[in-house]
Amino acid sequence: MHIDADGLLDSARFIESPNCDERPKDTNISLLVIHNISLPPNEFSGNGVIELFTNQLDPRAHPYYQTLHKLRVSAHFFIRRDGSVIQFVPCTKRAWHAGVSCWQGKPQCNDFSIGIEVEGSDITPFTDAQYTALIALTKCLCNYYSIKDIAGHSDIAPDRKTDPGPYFDWEKYAAPLGNSVIKKNNL
Repeated sequence: MHIDADGLLDSARFIESPNCDERPKDTNISLLVIHNISLPPNEFSGNGVIELFTNQLDPRAHPYYQTLHKLRVSAHFFIRRDGSVIQFVPCTKRAWHAGVSCWQGKPQCNDFSIGIEVEGSDITPFTDAQYTALIALTKCLCNYYSIKDIAGHSDIAPDRKTDPGPYFDWEKYAAPLGNSVIKKNNL
């Protein structure tokens, strides 16, 4: 697993999202933000997330999509239930995953973070394949960028977000990483 100079992961399927822009000049990537997502909610393996991140979500395909189809959001990476990884935005660009957010007094986390969406929900455990992929991706990103912290979406936007949720096992994720960068639950 390798990140190239353009911020692309060699082992990921790349599907370009238009929902990104340039990072502010001289910004260091120092934060990973872990999210969960499933579309429709609590349903897995469909193309809803891909369609959302590429502005192709059909509001007639599911009632919930009527509330989302005009959103312009993205993440750098999406880890499916089987552990496969899709990349939507090169790491060198700013993905639109964090929204209104703040980390350790620094606002606008999209500027200095990489967003990783894990296919799941607040009511479903994640799979071993997802943890394996997430750990490998995290190690790769930490080797290439100056990642200092890893946090959940709920940590950077606590008043409006709950993901990655109560079923995300921070200890299982942190143990192989040596716990050095995760700033969640005092790990």
